[in-house]
Amino acid sequence: MSNKSQGKIIRIGIDARFFGPRQKGLGRYVQKLVENLEKTDLTNSYVIFLRKKNWSEYQPTNPNFKKVLADYPWYSLKEQILMPLKIRQTQVDLMHFPHFNVPIFYKKPFVITIHDLILKKFPTRRASTLDPMRYWFKNLAYQIVINSAVKRAKKIIAVSEFTKKDILKYFKTDSKKIKVIYEGTSGIGLSRPNPNKTKPYLLYVGNAYPHKNLKRLILAFKKVAGNKQGDLRLVLVGEIDYFYKRLKSFVQNSQSSISDSVVFADFISNQELADLYQNASLYVFPSLCEGFGLPPLEAMACQLPVVCSKTSCLPEVLGSGAVYFNPQSVDDMADKILQILKDKELQDKLILKGGQIVKKYQWTKTAQQTLNIYIQVSIN
Repeated sequence: MSNKSQGKIIRIGIDARFFGPRQKGLGRYVQKLVENLEKTDLTNSYVIFLRKKNWSEYQPTNPNFKKVLADYPWYSLKEQILMPLKIRQTQVDLMHFPHFNVPIFYKKPFVITIHDLILKKFPTRRASTLDPMRYWFKNLAYQIVINSAVKRAKKIIAVSEFTKKDILKYFKTDSKKIKVIYEGTSGIGLSRPNPNKTKPYLLYVGNAYPHKNLKRLILAFKKVAGNKQGDLRLVLVGEIDYFYKRLKSFVQNSQSSISDSVVFADFISNQELADLYQNASLYVFPSLCEGFGLPPLEAMACQLPVVCSKTSCLPEVLGSGAVYFNPQSVDDMADKILQILKDKELQDKLILKGGQIVKKYQWTKTAQQTLNIYIQVSIN
């Protein structure tokens, strides 16, 4: 749908308080969407709402994009009460909330993106740092907010067919209201170094929430390290928060010979991350549930073989570009990792397939399809 067909200039607001790589997958989505909308849409005007902590991370390059400070913590009372007032002051025609946390008092037209329903599928207090009473209230608030958002949204963007099916499973809403728009890859596209220089380590990039299944990965790594000659390591990349500290204690308390072989890399720069992708032996993604699965795609873009869970959206997104294992089985995970490490021909096949698959996922396409949604909603 072209901008000419919309008949007027739309003033679009984007809640970008998650903007930036420190906010993990959601932060990457918001950042890449805004950056590519700047290149894609030269007609409409945009208001980008940011917090103080990421205010300097975004510098508009399109004169139609304007920053506005909305320094309200996510999932807070201020978000619910003050965010609608801030949006109203900017007089936007349409808001895009790239997460489910839409203020229940916001009454103007909006679009939401739902990345996954992990909080519904894994409603466990192990995934929270809160005491039981506060966790109960937070979970109740989540149920109220997401139900309200799904019901009131003009359009819902799902990042995979799997997520769309989950939305229809958990909420009473029209399937025509949901549009699947895939995310993109960062297009790092680094060439692989000489195989003889490749360092013997497995790589995981992401957070350490319980559904990420990293304890089983560590147990599988222990089996792999025992069956493979040489100094193999497991490198885990993610900001050392409460969940990573808990995982670190699990490794240290295991009294295992692998404790020195598990490296907690913390939050690192994009260049350092690119170097790790480029030089790893294998990328491992053991998650029990994902809405899209961006890290293994980025590994494919760096010509790194991928092995991952055969669950949720991952076979849909990664297709034949990965070898899959049962994420509930430590033995199957270890077997599949060893299978790839020992088979150079299979590694080359996965690199080739992965390179073909990542071409499907472009942020420019994500931005254009999202813009089409904005226009469609504004016309109707």
